[in-house]
Formats: sequence, structure tokens, C-alpha cells
Amino acid sequence: MVEWQGKSAAELGRGIAAGQVDPVELTSAYLETAEAHPQSGRIYARLTPDRALAEAHAARGRARTGMRLSALDGVPISWKDLFDTAGIVTEAGSLLLEGRVPTRDARVLQSATAMGLVCLGKTHMSELAFSGLGYNPSTETSPNINDAGAVPGGSSSGAAASVAFGLAPAAIGSDTGGSVRLPAAWNDLVGLKTTHDRLSLDGVVPLCLRFDTVGPLTRTVEDAALLLAAMEGTVAPDLGGASLRGARLAVLETIALEDVRDAPGTAFDDAVRRLEAAGATIQRIKVPELAEAMGFGGSLYTAEAYGLWKDVIEAAPDKMFAEVLTRFRLGGEVSASDYVARWRRLADIRAAYAAATAGFDAVLVPTAASLPPELARLQTDSDYFIAENLLALRNTRIGNLMGLCGLTLPTGVPSCGIQLMAGPGQDVRLLRLGAAAEAALA
Repeated sequence: MVEWQGKSAAELGRGIAAGQVDPVELTSAYLETAEAHPQSGRIYARLTPDRALAEAHAARGRARTGMRLSALDGVPISWKDLFDTAGIVTEAGSLLLEGRVPTRDARVLQSATAMGLVCLGKTHMSELAFSGLGYNPSTETSPNINDAGAVPGGSSSGAAASVAFGLAPAAIGSDTGGSVRLPAAWNDLVGLKTTHDRLSLDGVVPLCLRFDTVGPLTRTVEDAALLLAAMEGTVAPDLGGASLRGARLAVLETIALEDVRDAPGTAFDDAVRRLEAAGATIQRIKVPELAEAMGFGGSLYTAEAYGLWKDVIEAAPDKMFAEVLTRFRLGGEVSASDYVARWRRLADIRAAYAAATAGFDAVLVPTAASLPPELARLQTDSDYFIAENLLALRNTRIGNLMGLCGLTLPTGVPSCGIQLMAGPGQDVRLLRLGAAAEAALA
């Protein structure tokens, strides 16, 4: 078998198609590596070897008979532990759901399995997906690839770590306010936030159904496109020939460039220069209305999250990490009339944002304004936790509040990403643009 470590999911898929990679040997190698890795217990909530090997054997048979189901047939990937897996514990990083065993797979997992992908296991995450930092004292806090003393970003923390540490070629996470893009950026990966409702949330443990989305964390934009197609059950878009020549990109100055720390700020500016050198036209813009949405947007999250989880939480609040419990309970302070009025106002602001950005192919912001914070300080300093969590998620949350799709790419500076955002439903066009940007930033 050809060398598998460090290969993208697409490269492994091509190896399987060419007869150079055996799906069973590949899956076994990943399982053995994960079991032996010193950080495995902080990354995987549980491996699924029986399922993985059964799926790999089926993929081997299809490969030998020329009946592969997709470009990724036989490629193993990890899944965040909020995607239901039939007969396998799914706890969403919370002791409130300890021992929860679904009877069927989440819809997107069903689709990916039908396209031949192999489920390696379930990865750790922030509790009930309600923190951007990835710190979870209730279960496990996953490691950061660049700093052993820092958090990995969340809530798809183990998903990012599984790819960054070489324990999976790709991972599936969820993004409600940045939970795919932030850990992808802090671990030097590609992360795709899909348009809301593009991928099914059936069988996904919810946080805020009006904001929840499903998305991949990968090594390459090509992998992100292939995984999107696998979860949709469609043919992957052709990214060949993608170019930045003639592309019009906007740098969003409103909110997104405020209080950006030195490393991510410098990395962003350099990345923008490289995109411009590759042929893109760059213009700086402001969207004043966005500041209002960012001001009240948090209440939309907490109100819905607490509405969904109130009864479960209040039956056993002592089982929760205090910072996450407090964040949920803030939702109880939002009146129904305010919630409705703010959603109505958000629709108007989304329209204003769409008008202001209509002439551009994508809007650029630093994925995160900060670097991964210190784990030790998060464990003892509540004010530090709150401030770092809010700043970490600020720029990604713009995409969720405006209903956009978003793609984060590594800039080449550790834990510093650049995010491209496009209008709702423009995921495929964004991926093509992202492939061109990826080449320019390589």
C-alpha cells in the first residue's frame, strides 16, 4: 500500500481507484494509529472499529469489481459526537446525555455511508456545542496542533484535532456560530460552513436550529467539496481551472477588523496581498447595519438554545460546566416579543448586507481575531473565558447571522486563517473561488 499518512481524502480516494490503496488496510492503519496515539483519548470520544472495518470490507469489494460509489468510496473519516450513530453512544460532549444510544444514523451520515465513506469514530466537542474555545472539563479538551498549552477551538474541537494530528484524513463537524471554521483555522485546516438548510439536520443533536449547519474540516478545498457532495448524495463540483483573475473581493471593515491581535492581523493582511497578486481586485467596505445585528445577535442564540434544552438542563444543572450553563440560562432572560422583533430586524439587516456586498464574489475577514487562548488560564479565570470566547467567535458569527456560507483557509501562519464569505446558496461557487485562493496562498 502506498504511504497514507498526510494524504488528503481525495488523494486516498484516487489511490483506492488506482488499486494502490486497499480500503481495509487503510482503515486498519488509521484505527491502529488512533488507538496508539498518546492524544487519542482527548480527540476521539470513541472509535467505531467494528463498523469501520465492515464498511471498509464492503468498499474493498466494490473497488475490486469497479463498482465504487463515489470518489471517496473506502476513505475513513471522523464524525463529531453530535451526529447520531445507530447503536453507538452519541453524547454531544455533555454528561446530560451520558449513555444516549440512537437507533439510527443522522441523515448526513446515512448519505455519506451510501456514498461509500467509512466511519472511523466520534470526536470530542464543546458541551452541547455551546462554546467556541473547545474547553470541556465535563468530558475532554482536545489538543491544539500548534500549542500544547492552548485550546483547539470549538465546538468541533476533536474533529479538527483528528485531522491535524493525522488520526483521520477528514472530519465532519457542525457550525452554529463558527464551530467548524474556528477550530479549522486554529489547527491550520480548511473549514466549510454550509448555507443553513443545505444539509439535513435530521439526527444531529441541536443547539439552535435556525443557525445550526453541518460542514467538513479538511486538508484541502477539494476534500471539502467532495465531502459536501457525499453528505448531499450528489456529484462533487468541478474545481478545475478555478482562478482569481477578475474576482472582486471585499475586505469587511465593520466589526471584523476591530481589536484583531497582531499575528492574525498581519497574516490576514499578507494573505489579502497574495490574493490581489493572483489577480483579484480588492476593495474595502463598511456595512454599518451589521453592528446592530452583532449587538443583539447573541440573544437569538441563547433564547433558542435554552428553549430547546431548558427541561433537560434544569433537571440536572450540576452536570454542566458552569460557563456553558450560564450561557444557556441567559436565554431565559429574553422575552418572546423581543425574540420575534429581533428576528424581524435581522431580516432587514440581512437585506442591507446583501445589497452592500452584491457586487463582490466574496467578502474577506480574519477567521478569528485572536490566537488560541491558554488552557490553564481558562480553567481558573471566568472573565478570561467569557472575553476570549466572544472574541474568538465574533468574525465567524457574522456569517451565521447574515445567513451566508463561509470558507476558512490557512494563511501559512500557525493558527491564523482567512475567511471567504458568500451569499446563501453560493456554496459551490465559493468552493471554486476557495480553490483558487488556496493555490494563491500555498
